[in-house]
Amino acid sequence: MENTFTDLSHINVKGGDGGAGCMSFRREAFVPKGGPDGGDGGCGGSVIIEADPQLSSLIDYRYKHHFRAERGTHGQGARRHGRDGEDLILRVPVGTVVRELDPATQTPAYDIADLTQPGERVVVAPGGAGGRGNIHFVTSVRRAPAFAEKGEPAREHWIELEMKLMADAALVGMPSVGKSSIIARISAARPKIADYPFTTLVPNLGVARAASGQSFVVADVPGLIEGASEGRGLGHQFLRHIERTALILHVVDVTGGYEGRDAVEDYRTINEELAAYASELAVRPQIVVANKCDLPETEDAVARLREAAEADGHEFFAVSAATGEGLDALVSTCAAEVARLRAEAVVSGPVLDLNERWERERQRRDRQIRVAREERHAWRVSGSQIERMVIQTDWDNDEAVAYLQHRFERCGLDDALVKAGAVNGDEVRILELAFTFEGRDDAPDFDELAEKDLEVSMGEDEE
Repeated sequence: MENTFTDLSHINVKGGDGGAGCMSFRREAFVPKGGPDGGDGGCGGSVIIEADPQLSSLIDYRYKHHFRAERGTHGQGARRHGRDGEDLILRVPVGTVVRELDPATQTPAYDIADLTQPGERVVVAPGGAGGRGNIHFVTSVRRAPAFAEKGEPAREHWIELEMKLMADAALVGMPSVGKSSIIARISAARPKIADYPFTTLVPNLGVARAASGQSFVVADVPGLIEGASEGRGLGHQFLRHIERTALILHVVDVTGGYEGRDAVEDYRTINEELAAYASELAVRPQIVVANKCDLPETEDAVARLREAAEADGHEFFAVSAATGEGLDALVSTCAAEVARLRAEAVVSGPVLDLNERWERERQRRDRQIRVAREERHAWRVSGSQIERMVIQTDWDNDEAVAYLQHRFERCGLDDALVKAGAVNGDEVRILELAFTFEGRDDAPDFDELAEKDLEVSMGEDEE
């Protein structure tokens, strides 16, 4: 049977393009000078990621990888604005981390959001802005503007969705130490149980309840092996599910299993793998659980493991998943520890809102103007806001081109070029277009430039 559990996906998202604004004039009987009445284009829909508590896997994104929101429609005359495109909502499990992927390497560049609460949302692909109709360009000297803006094309990019289980405690250990048997005993979870390694290939969740009435969510994480932190076995696929847990239940088979392993060496090996994968896991609260203590000739292994665990400052329990011995005390201690850790998490203050941080970063990058010399008298200008202005301009319309030049001056592009070293007659390249820089007669006020709502970065001189 095909495995339907998927906890990591790369998808391509694109918002809807904005509709074009309309260039129109009112034409009615007995209204000889009706004036401009072109409507605005509609904004494109956005692609939104939403946390859904009903989902437990990213299987919906295993085979389909491209998602597009609806585009906005064009504006029309008589001030009729275009319709906005519909948003596209992609639902993911609670506990999903959304990351931007580097377009060149397809490796994670930065976190966009961490969706840890049901219903949390983040916009990963904003829709393009609709172009403005010619009614917006009327001034005291421009009474009949014969141009309008084109719609803004939406950005297309790849993102990574990584699901991490939202559990209070995680059962970790070597393969076949009895983790699945323990979770089946203490909760209603029914994982596959067999007497061979790697029976469990996907994490399982269960709710354990102590006699006191306290409950907690426990995860059965598939077995780890030496080298798991470096990707050996299925290490990277499973270690991510331990990162969110407040408490680690480290299960050790005191019989040594088929290979006759040493219990203390197994304990040390797993702890080293956890620390190598994420340093904070080395100091995560941990309870050491010696399993299969009902079997004969395990007393010495239990005693040595207890000594090693207590020397590291960890609580120790000797249990048997087969008979249930010691499990009630283990569950009671875990429930109390989880309740304490939850209270500490609340006191520590609110978690950083990655949604807001990503939006601030996006807006900051959008405002940047980058100027770099490509040839002796040729300059390359880049930046989302500047490029958007160029794209939205109707280059077949002289009025629209003149208006763009005015916008360049207002946003600080002319000052940025002068500061970079551009002189009158140099070529300025933006996207696939080239302009002749007319220069400025007066020196720019760079203090005033710094106060503008744009950030300017200069490329190295290639001379």
